Amino acid sequence: MPTRMSGHEVAKSVYAELREVLAGLAYTPALRVVRLGEDPASVSYTRLKDKRARELGLDSQVIALPEGTAQEELLELIARLNADADVDGILVQLPLPAHVDAQAVLEAIDPAKDVDGFHPFNVGRLWSGGRALRPCTPSGILRILDHYGIGLEGKEAVVVGRSNIVGKPLAALLLGRNATVTVAHSRTRDLAAVTRRAEVLVAAVGRPGTITPEMVREGAVLVDVGVNRVGDRLVGDVDPEAWAKSSAYTPVPGGVGPMTVAMLLANTVQAARWRRG
Repeated sequence: MPTRMSGHEVAKSVYAELREVLAGLAYTPALRVVRLGEDPASVSYTRLKDKRARELGLDSQVIALPEGTAQEELLELIARLNADADVDGILVQLPLPAHVDAQAVLEAIDPAKDVDGFHPFNVGRLWSGGRALRPCTPSGILRILDHYGIGLEGKEAVVVGRSNIVGKPLAALLLGRNATVTVAHSRTRDLAAVTRRAEVLVAAVGRPGTITPEMVREGAVLVDVGVNRVGDRLVGDVDPEAWAKSSAYTPVPGGVGPMTVAMLLANTVQAARWRRG
């Protein structure tokens, strides 16, 4: 039987470690989450992040702005948060309204407070192997694999999806663990032939059932990053029938998702420790 890799269980271990660290600090790390508009998904995500941060004992606040807030006003807010010595982490919830240049906003955040790990400085440090705040979902994936004793050195890993949020940074992290990495995408020829090579197969395309059983190597490790709503259900990018061919898999929901929030809070604590010594 394949191992069901529970993100909830791994997140509990992350929170336990963070509580030990926080108990030894003379200050309370502070997180500010900025949201524009009332998109239901964004509201839900920001509430969850704020709730988990408060449960952990962090100083957390959601700053909700109207959807029509001008880009200049948002940038002024970020500048104030950058200058506030008591703020350790800044997160701007994506996606942003169409009138706002998301890249300009992300680049305006102080890299030392960029707890999403999306600033070009942190991206560059990630690829060069330097000290940096790393994107939460890819970091969470590695933490899951470590927790379940899945080594990466010398293994062939295939990441399906090339986003700046998951696919590209995950490729960098896997390379850092000495895996042999292929990044596949919508233009990849004969995708099934590529995915069948994978000893570790990560699906991060946002399309339900993209990875079917015939695309999976017997005994592969399956990591499903997709969260897709089909009717009243949440499903991943991997067809659940493919799980039977794996040696281990992450379910949806309950797999990678909980780790994204856990690693965000880990980044906030790490940012505070680096900033405040």
